Amino acid sequence: MKKIVLILILAVSQFSFAQSKGSVKGLLTDKEMNNEALPFANVFIKGSTIGTTSDIDGLYSLSIAEGNYTIVFSFIGYKTIEKPLIIKAGETITINQLMSAEEGVALDEIEVKAVTTREKASALLLDQKKAVVIKESIGAEELATKGISDAAGAVAKISGVSKQEGSSNVYVRGLGDRYLNTTMNGLSLPSNDINKKNINLNLFPSDIIQNVSISKAYSSNFYGDFAAGNVDITSKEYKGNGFLTANISSGINTRAAGENFKKSEGTGYFGYYNRFKHNPFAVVLSHGIDPVDAGEPINTSIGINAGKSFDFENESRLSLFGTVSFERDFKYREGPLVNYTNVAKKEFPNAKEYEYSTATTAMASAIYRINNDHKLKYTSLFLNNSSDEVGYYGTEGLGKNRDAQLDTDKGFYQMNVQYNQDLIFVNQLVGEHTIEEDKLKLTWGIGYNNVFAHEPDRKRISLENYHLALDNDPNTNPSFYNNIVFDNQRYFQKIIDEELNSRINLEYKASDKLTWNFGYNGRIKTRDFTNIRYGYDFINTNQEITDVNNINSIININNFGNLYNTEVFNAIDPPTLGSTNLPGLDENTYSGELRVYAGYVSAAITPNEKWTIVPGVRLESFNQDISYDVININPNDAKFREANETFILPSLNTKYALTDNQNLRFTFSKTVSVTEFKEVTPFLYEGIGESVGGNPDLLNDPSFSEVYNLDLKYEWFITRDELLSFSAFTKQIHNPINLVVANDASGNQRYFRSGDKAEVYGVELEARKNLILNEDEQTQLSAGFNFTYMHTKQDLKNVSGLYSVSFNRTSDELQGASPILVNANINYSPTNFENYKPIASLVFSYFSDRIDALGSGQLGNIIEKGIPVLDFVWKNKIGEDWELNLSAKNLLDPSIKRIRENTSIGDVTLSEYKLGMNLGLGLTYKF
Repeated sequence: MKKIVLILILAVSQFSFAQSKGSVKGLLTDKEMNNEALPFANVFIKGSTIGTTSDIDGLYSLSIAEGNYTIVFSFIGYKTIEKPLIIKAGETITINQLMSAEEGVALDEIEVKAVTTREKASALLLDQKKAVVIKESIGAEELATKGISDAAGAVAKISGVSKQEGSSNVYVRGLGDRYLNTTMNGLSLPSNDINKKNINLNLFPSDIIQNVSISKAYSSNFYGDFAAGNVDITSKEYKGNGFLTANISSGINTRAAGENFKKSEGTGYFGYYNRFKHNPFAVVLSHGIDPVDAGEPINTSIGINAGKSFDFENESRLSLFGTVSFERDFKYREGPLVNYTNVAKKEFPNAKEYEYSTATTAMASAIYRINNDHKLKYTSLFLNNSSDEVGYYGTEGLGKNRDAQLDTDKGFYQMNVQYNQDLIFVNQLVGEHTIEEDKLKLTWGIGYNNVFAHEPDRKRISLENYHLALDNDPNTNPSFYNNIVFDNQRYFQKIIDEELNSRINLEYKASDKLTWNFGYNGRIKTRDFTNIRYGYDFINTNQEITDVNNINSIININNFGNLYNTEVFNAIDPPTLGSTNLPGLDENTYSGELRVYAGYVSAAITPNEKWTIVPGVRLESFNQDISYDVININPNDAKFREANETFILPSLNTKYALTDNQNLRFTFSKTVSVTEFKEVTPFLYEGIGESVGGNPDLLNDPSFSEVYNLDLKYEWFITRDELLSFSAFTKQIHNPINLVVANDASGNQRYFRSGDKAEVYGVELEARKNLILNEDEQTQLSAGFNFTYMHTKQDLKNVSGLYSVSFNRTSDELQGASPILVNANINYSPTNFENYKPIASLVFSYFSDRIDALGSGQLGNIIEKGIPVLDFVWKNKIGEDWELNLSAKNLLDPSIKRIRENTSIGDVTLSEYKLGMNLGLGLTYKF
């Protein structure tokens, strides 16, 4: 009975306390943005710790005990508004407030009025200031100003981040692809490349990006596989009366202009291939090898963006946004290419590569705000990325091959005609729900992704005595190189990825000083890989060819079985039928599955206005398995590996507000680094210059790397768009994985746990400053700069197993780490024109030399040489509807160079070429 009475007393007291509270809510709007909603503004009760910020729709809500108060509305660069307030128990007061800039301070204009404030640099800086986790963001506004066309270019402008020129590789604090995660709207994204963990950020054009952020410090809501950081792309949102814009642009590459471009036979203008459903053997018999004309090398792009909002009763709103774009691009590369193992295997002093690429993007999003407390967002994204590359190696007749049959010192030549197409489908549904007047907030998301990555019908032809094709003597001709049957081949490869992922987070505001977060993440990912090759076996030894530009004159259906036969490695069942002139079975296959389930809890503790302390812990279950059937492997191997682990991952994020505009941050965390399918499958991908494969032993004990992270950062938000920050960081990685070049005749590259420990120490400096303001305090000249210095060291040890490796040294730098990273920009925007607004930007980036792959034995490392990049963008807004843009990118046109260090003949250049400058002109019209 006493217990019942006590419960009744507590219930009554709780009810009475709840009834003694009232609430205030409302909408904040931005006078400088035509009364659009103003997100991320501060709303608080003067003289207390009660406060909140407006959401993306400008809405706010506070629950307050009855009494007399003063409510304060503030935002960087805007007038602070104070209003008296009387709260009565059980009542809700609505206060809508229009915010305007301080006298003499005007906000930067944006390119399209429909753009939300979250895209503005000032809003993102405010978000960075308020965040507990260390992160940096770049929004659509800054992307437009700097002429950044995709997500890869966006992250490369953030401090501590570099991009590998000529590829999709992104490095954060010296750590590459395997140490990164990529998400969109907080949900994981698939990879489109067998050799990559992360999706190619080049595939995300700026038209679909609201902002891109990198979280470099860990918190418990992230997956435990976190070492360098998490890249999150927030897809474009829209709310407003409606808009429609169309854009078209064209340009040339200075090195591609005037070249005679070729592409694969059977591929379309828009980057699609229509023979996926046909048996590869039927394609080999019915379609030739020679590439076809790719047209004039003129880069073009076209796009349409549209958005519309519909308001309903009871504060409901439906906001729609859609974008469709297509672009094509031509690249020409010329220079040496060398395959150097412990000796020179193949040397091409003269190589030419012609690449025709396309990108098609379609995205639609629908945001349904049910009311002020509930919102749903659905996003559907389709990406088609194609690369059609035709390479000629040994074009001057000087190519060498140590295994050549006729002449090892000259005349070796190869043609490689390769088409890759990636079809990516991303579907996401996310929701936000506020319960009990901001006491509970539920956010969730579910995503389903598909990737179809094809390399259909790669054609590779090898010739000897190619120099005889250049002597103008019809009686002397090159011959087909036929050391093994696959020296001349057709190759077919297919990858299918499927992923289901989810997240949910419940935020419980226990008091003004304590907020709890309880959450769950989960993902299930599968991959299926198959490939098959057909080799040409010439009946006549040293079969000659009179026209090297007409391979089809020899390899055609009329000569099938007469001049040549086809061979397949894995004969069709029954094997008694043989492997000659018959279709075959897949040569290599593997299937993998990844399952991650995790729960976490964290607390945001604010003992006073200065401190915010967020301890957290994550419990994560990790399971990965892979089964494979590949050629050239130990027959006693089990052809299966599996790892099951449970991780307990603590984290601590703290923020101390030195002043209203200065923060000091400290973070510590333990995370892990787990293996990727491409790292553990023994399949070996054979390129012209190198071959790369995985290693199943990585799933042995240990099957993961432990990572300890420590960060210290100072931030000064000088004004709404000026920043000065300095940070120091260190990481310790136990049992790291490295890509290592074998010290043998093959020179194959594979992944190994090649040491017990790796260490990273670094500092970062970032500054954004307005240099010239007009009489109205509007920015006319501004600059940004960030600099990173890193020192890395890892120990090395000999490894034995399915594959073995040894080193002649006990330590080295970490693979992929550049000691120096620099990004800088300067922007000029005169404001003394009435209907004309020009913005000129000069953008620079640089990374110093870094290890691309470790050399084993006596071999030196493969080094990617440092590259400076300078771009110029000139945007011109004319009136309300027109925009004319000019750009000149890669102005310095540096050499893209990879070398092998410390060979018996000194440093050897493995590849070297220049990409040329890209000159472009674009036009946009808003209807």
